[in-house]
Amino acid sequence: MRARKVVIPKAGGYEQLRVEDLNQVSPGVGEVRVATQAIGVNYADCVIRMGLYASAKEYVGWPITPGFEFAGTVDAVGEGVTDLAPGDRVFGVTRFGGYATHVVVPRHQVFALPSKWTMEQAAGFPAVFLTAYYALFELAHPRPGTNVLVHSAAGGVGSALLQLGRIAGCRMVGVVGSTHKVEAARALGADVVIDKSREDLWKAAEAASPKGYEVVLDANGPSTLKDSYRHLASPGKLVIYGFHSMLPRTGGRPNYAKLAWDWLRTPRFDPLTLTNDNTSVLAFNLSYLFEQRFVLEDSMARLLAWVEEGKVVSPKVTTFKLDDVAQAHQALESGTTVGKLVLVP
Repeated sequence: MRARKVVIPKAGGYEQLRVEDLNQVSPGVGEVRVATQAIGVNYADCVIRMGLYASAKEYVGWPITPGFEFAGTVDAVGEGVTDLAPGDRVFGVTRFGGYATHVVVPRHQVFALPSKWTMEQAAGFPAVFLTAYYALFELAHPRPGTNVLVHSAAGGVGSALLQLGRIAGCRMVGVVGSTHKVEAARALGADVVIDKSREDLWKAAEAASPKGYEVVLDANGPSTLKDSYRHLASPGKLVIYGFHSMLPRTGGRPNYAKLAWDWLRTPRFDPLTLTNDNTSVLAFNLSYLFEQRFVLEDSMARLLAWVEEGKVVSPKVTTFKLDDVAQAHQALESGTTVGKLVLVP
């Protein structure tokens, strides 16, 4: 296979996604090179393309190859790696650079492929489940019986949150944006599904949990953050991990006037108010956590144990060829997809 990668030379729309030849790099000490067979696509990749992802600017700059997750076979190992060999089937994570036929990463960022999974299923697993795990278990710490509200419940992270919330014994209320996503959310563990295309979101949320929610998980941004906070119970935790509503659903380019307006209407949380309301607001960006080995290793160990026990299933996957990466971004931004999108080299 010819070694290739997707390159974004500068911020912009879908036209900036270019497939170029890749000069392969040999793995260094403690590193593994993987010939990818599937590559996960995440909304963060679209934000990177638009030039709005802070850690991409901080760690890489332009040009950049996006991508956080992959699955494939080991084709070379560096000095000190003794537990993997060429041909081993693996999946893993990388801080950018994943949209490529070959990826070099530290050994601790690669994991054995579960026997029940295809490459495509594995490639769509790490980013969303690590995000969901960190949000729920590292930040929210729900107890059995906790009322949890999950926005975008049929998407990648949302569907992972539903499954992990069910494992934690929580009462999960999922919000979806269209009717065709209702059954998917219910099948993944939602006790109540709110279809905001057909009913008033917050009236339905109040009916589902009149005393509020101990945990609300929100990646929408200013379109829902204020009301998400308003519907917290006491005590309650709002966990933020994205700002999707600030970005376009069509066209692939940010509207800077809208971005400015959304920034102005994004709620600012006052410490005195938080203390008096007995609430917490928590937020994180997974790309800053890859160097935290204990977070990555402990989280993935628990997740894979649940996979083997049948308590966690990989997201529904829709595949696109690597050359059709622009179509994948367009589909993801539209908000109509269910589960994960995966590129196949």
